[in-house]
Amino acid sequence: MTTARLPLFPLNAVLFPGLVLPLNVFEERYRAMMRALLATDESQPRRFAVVAIRDGHEVAPTAPGLPDPTALPERGPAAGFGPDPAQAFHRVGCVADAATIRERPDGTFEVLATGTTRVRILSVDASGPFLTAEVEELDEPRGEGAGALAEGVLRAFRAYQKRLAGARERTLAAGSELPDEPSVVSYLVAAAAVLDTPAKQRLLQAPDTATRLREELRLLRSETAVLRHLPSLPAAELTRTPTSPN
Repeated sequence: MTTARLPLFPLNAVLFPGLVLPLNVFEERYRAMMRALLATDESQPRRFAVVAIRDGHEVAPTAPGLPDPTALPERGPAAGFGPDPAQAFHRVGCVADAATIRERPDGTFEVLATGTTRVRILSVDASGPFLTAEVEELDEPRGEGAGALAEGVLRAFRAYQKRLAGARERTLAAGSELPDEPSVVSYLVAAAAVLDTPAKQRLLQAPDTATRLREELRLLRSETAVLRHLPSLPAAELTRTPTSPN
């Protein structure tokens, strides 16, 4: 397995390969990360690892609060993640390639990145201005029956989309094309389905494409059945895009 040391960006969301990740970066630890990425040679990819938070907060406290109103806000690269940051994160994440890093006049950053490769987090280092992690790249085996499963997932996903659009009293855009390569299908559906972070994380860390597709088929059928009995959905679109205030 190929290993590398990359800047680590924890989020309350799961990033999948091929999916776009817009970020609004304002915390100093993540500003420092973006400055370091901008300092890399332009011929090299500006890569960082995105990992979903298991426990903790992606934004450090910025003011004293309860129960001790005199306590100073926690600062530093591991603020909000406890004494052992590695325990606060899921162990499988995704490498992001930042196509655009734009610094604003106030020192914050607007970032547009794309997920590329799944990785396993081997260790986390909090000794610098931002978190870094040693990661190993994960293969994506196809698995048995992935092609047929992908076809079934696409059919189930279209039915799910129709139910979801009806529940929101919206009309789906006509003529939208969906991919047919099994791994691409599996990642697209995992990202687009309205699921909580633990469910998306389970899909990300599936051992192969066929296993991910099989779980998606089960989830889509279950969610579609639920939607048949719901007249509307409360702000479900807020969970669909992996954006972050950081």
